[in-house]
Amino acid sequence: MTGIAVLGSTNMDLVAYVPRAPALGETVTGREFRTVPGGKGANQAMAAARAGGEVVMIGAVGADAFGAELRAGLEHAGIDTDLLHTADGPSGTAHITVDDEGANAIVVIPGANGTVTSLGAGEIAAVAAADLLLLQLELPLSAVVEGARAAHAQGVRTLLTPSPVQPLPDELLDHVDLLIPNEHEAAALSGYDDPHAAAEILLRQVPEIIITLGSKGCLYAARGGEPVLFPAPEVTAVDTTGAGDTFVGTLAVALGEGRPVAEAVAWASSAAALCVQKHGASTSMPFRSEIDAS
Repeated sequence: MTGIAVLGSTNMDLVAYVPRAPALGETVTGREFRTVPGGKGANQAMAAARAGGEVVMIGAVGADAFGAELRAGLEHAGIDTDLLHTADGPSGTAHITVDDEGANAIVVIPGANGTVTSLGAGEIAAVAAADLLLLQLELPLSAVVEGARAAHAQGVRTLLTPSPVQPLPDELLDHVDLLIPNEHEAAALSGYDDPHAAAEILLRQVPEIIITLGSKGCLYAARGGEPVLFPAPEVTAVDTTGAGDTFVGTLAVALGEGRPVAEAVAWASSAAALCVQKHGASTSMPFRSEIDAS
């Protein structure tokens, strides 16, 4: 079984479903509200666990009701939470609007996630023992860099989702094996809107990149090779929240199992397509049997 360490955020998603997102200064009437366990780190951990990975979650939740609920949900999925610390104060939250087209807008309040500024001996040991490390940018950058450095030192393959997008220091990119931005993040990091041009620029810093393109699929590129565009399955999306994290978590399991990139991407794309056909983030992530049957 593939061992996956996830160093990342754990949030409670507060989701409002609306016909359309409000403009600045505007109030709209929504049709539904839900609280759903989320956070990019926890979402990727959940996706990997449901896809068959053996997952350890590294991060923090708050000493509140949300924290207890978040921890319980991860443990129910079989995820090791021994390194998910409880910090004083509130858990992280994400305030999400989802419109009738399935598009979302998100405001993240870090809460307990902001306390994860460095790694202890236990966290570094867990990273070193994994087959792959999954990173995002909802934790303080100092911890993300430390995790990537620890993984690189032990030959652990590191996947970085650069979200929320921000300038990335060389000390992080030097230790990343596979960068997985969406098309907007790739444009922000490279200065080019065209995914092919963005990939060419970003491959100067990392050996491999996958740029996710929503309904258009994803673009894979590696140094010294020709870029490959993989189409996405054609489905009707009702909520795109968590789709990118589903893709990454499932992809990590496939890569850890030694599958070729084309096969791994196709499997992960099927998982993401199943995710967008249901509401919520972690609640919509498919199990391995569902992905295999799709």
